Amino acid sequence: MQRIWAEKALLPSGWASNVQVDIDAQGRIGAVQTDAPETGSRVAMLLPAPVNVHSHAFQRAMAGLTERRGPDPSDSFWTWRQLMFRFLDRLTPEHIEAITAFVQMEMLEAGYGASVEFHYLHHQPGGAVYDSIAETSERVVAAADRTGMGLCLLPAHYQFGGCDQRDLTTGQIRFGNTFDRFQRLHAAASTSIRNASADCSIGVAPHSLRAVGIADLQAYGTAFPDGPIHMHLAEQRAEVTEVEAHWGARPVVWALDNMELDARWCLIHCTQMTPDETISLARSGVVAGLCPITESSLGDGIFDAVRWVDHGGAFAIGSDSNIRISLSEEMRTLDYSQRLRDGTRAALASPGKSTGRRIFDGILQGGAQAAQRASGRIEAGCWADMLSLDTTSEHLWGRDGDTALDAWIFAGDDRLVTDVWSAGRHMVKNAQHVARAKIVADYKRTIEALRNAL
Repeated sequence: MQRIWAEKALLPSGWASNVQVDIDAQGRIGAVQTDAPETGSRVAMLLPAPVNVHSHAFQRAMAGLTERRGPDPSDSFWTWRQLMFRFLDRLTPEHIEAITAFVQMEMLEAGYGASVEFHYLHHQPGGAVYDSIAETSERVVAAADRTGMGLCLLPAHYQFGGCDQRDLTTGQIRFGNTFDRFQRLHAAASTSIRNASADCSIGVAPHSLRAVGIADLQAYGTAFPDGPIHMHLAEQRAEVTEVEAHWGARPVVWALDNMELDARWCLIHCTQMTPDETISLARSGVVAGLCPITESSLGDGIFDAVRWVDHGGAFAIGSDSNIRISLSEEMRTLDYSQRLRDGTRAALASPGKSTGRRIFDGILQGGAQAAQRASGRIEAGCWADMLSLDTTSEHLWGRDGDTALDAWIFAGDDRLVTDVWSAGRHMVKNAQHVARAKIVADYKRTIEALRNAL
């Protein structure tokens, strides 16, 4: 058993002092006691660690390589995607494992307690299946074993190049599966998860309305009766136009009318929605998986977070392309995008909660729902996913409670994160991952091997 004692901790009931948290041998919180005498490992401020609900880990190795315009004067998500396709054709399973381990290490150091990997890079260059159909999924699981990161693996089904069911292009061929072959891949990946840590889990990800057929989309709830279901939805204007042209309705409207959306679903981005679509989707019970840094980088648009939360919508945060992994910056960017659009301040604050507190509470709850992970609360029975902040920092000096949370998000950064536990595994100590040196060395060798990939 581990025991942590915190001067201050954020509990489901609110802020508490002198909090003792006991962690059992399985990595779950066994007991929480307030006003307890100091005993065990001492931290200043203890918070639940949220789930990173959307990651394409391999894209981390592209960061910084796509910031120049090509011959197309209207550089966009779609031109960036062509560069990504060229890059991924160079990746081996060994590269994928090394990059994923580096990404997970950075996520833990940023304060995330678990990651949802939306994994669609399945096959060899040219599209041939590896000897193990789930080879690359197994590499993601192996990375989590190295880093101690809680993992929800989402093998992604990607079959078509567009709503007209055109064939995949050369760059997409490594993603491709029919529904039958995808089910075999998913079963093999499930075996890998069963052999991983007890807190690791598996779900499923139909990639998008563009990439999966109508009948298959409508079959997901039956074909995969357990676990979370995630899907990209309404990310780009061109996507909206294509879905409307081929399927007769805008993406959100089509999904609401034709799919059994409920609390199992996490829909990623949703940056191209009308006000009515926003309200209807918020009321459906799904989680909106928001990736503000990537959405800014790719020019996706601005999610209507104010309207969403005002109508009871659940939301969570992900790092998507992993161009930059920063929990505090994702939260800050989410609120700043609303301020810039609406010409206001403290956009997501409510009469009873500050901006930072409302966002942090939201991503804790939404992330746990989206990953179907018993986390997001310092409470008996939950996985011990927790982070501590450095209250001796000048950014938090003299700050307490929600004000300290706001100072971390809006005045500080992830360097204030001193310790992180994932299912009780104490993986970040003194602001660094315990295996940082080896993970970084392996990542650097991978980057060297991929030099000039674009």
